[in-house]
Amino acid sequence: MDFRDTPEEASFRADLRTWLDSALPAGWADQPPTVGRWNEAESRAWSKKLYDAGYVGITWPKEYGGGGHPHEFQGIFLEESARMSAPDHIGGIGLGMAGPTIIAWGTDEQKQRYLQPLLEGTEVWCQGFSEPGSGSDMGAAKTRAVLDGDEWVVNGQKVWSSWAHIADWCSRVGRTDPDAEKHRGLSYLLVDMHSPGVEVRPLRQITGDPEFNEIFFTDVRVPRDSMLGQPGEGWNVAMTTLLHERGTLGFALTAGLEKAVNRLVQLAKQPGPDGTRPADDPVVRDQIAQFWIDLQGLRFTNYRALTTLQKTGVPGPEGSMAKLHWSETNQRLTSFAQNLLGLSAQLDADGAVWDGFWTYNQLRSRGNTIEAGTSEILRNIIAERVVGLPKSR
Repeated sequence: MDFRDTPEEASFRADLRTWLDSALPAGWADQPPTVGRWNEAESRAWSKKLYDAGYVGITWPKEYGGGGHPHEFQGIFLEESARMSAPDHIGGIGLGMAGPTIIAWGTDEQKQRYLQPLLEGTEVWCQGFSEPGSGSDMGAAKTRAVLDGDEWVVNGQKVWSSWAHIADWCSRVGRTDPDAEKHRGLSYLLVDMHSPGVEVRPLRQITGDPEFNEIFFTDVRVPRDSMLGQPGEGWNVAMTTLLHERGTLGFALTAGLEKAVNRLVQLAKQPGPDGTRPADDPVVRDQIAQFWIDLQGLRFTNYRALTTLQKTGVPGPEGSMAKLHWSETNQRLTSFAQNLLGLSAQLDADGAVWDGFWTYNQLRSRGNTIEAGTSEILRNIIAERVVGLPKSR
């Protein structure tokens, strides 16, 4: 991996910086952050801007509406977006998980039907993997899909389905052969979230936001040709989804952590009531330096993973290391910011620094070590597939 930009990469980066400067409101990156509440209409409008400018699906094949660029260009996009604290595309799950899986496993008809609206942000995707009682053990899924003529009839429940309350489509894994070995009896269906029998119940988090949801399927009829792969191949298809989730997620996590470190520096430079700044304390500066080191460790781990992706075309297990490192670092960072705030960290909004930005993010960070694979699961993956230790079971 050569860490210097090639002439093509340097040109892409310069053009992107110019575009971000013009597309975002003046002074956007320098504004103090606020908690706010996510605005769907604004997110869709920004997503359309990104798409029209050619900054969505940067690495996807051109025949499906993508840019056809090497993976390094996606990393550049995320680095520069983090520098400007730019908003995210509304279809993060579709772009990072559903889309790459459809490209890998879908028929030509499925690719033509689903990929373009996903890129444009006109159709949003969610994921239906986890279930109550099985959690991270996807092989224990009990949601059923029974073939009835040319339709699958789906019954069951999913949980921790981020953005399901606004989603148009769900990529879900269910059991189509109850007599097969648990990993072999699964199949992967693409389900229209507007179908009769689909019920979404938002789950309100400790932050107060209903970001993820339960999904109930009651006699939901899904066309037979809405399956990725063949019946019984759901486990293999789902592994493609999870590899892309953790493999391509690394640069996005680095961008998010870079934003957080920059905000922490901004907070430490603010004078307190007595006129002193937290940054005047050498212990505080030392801890912020450690977070910066953690950020660089994450960045270069992702570069190593990118090298594997360049050579094989498939994300490797290194993505599990990135997700584990990011999630636990982000929890420590937001907790440290709360310590800098002192007693005012107890304020939720009124009178709080940045409208309670750090309190909100510290609460939200509690989910980091659960979503996209728990820390326990990721440590097992790292032990077995990166370090080469024997399986624990």
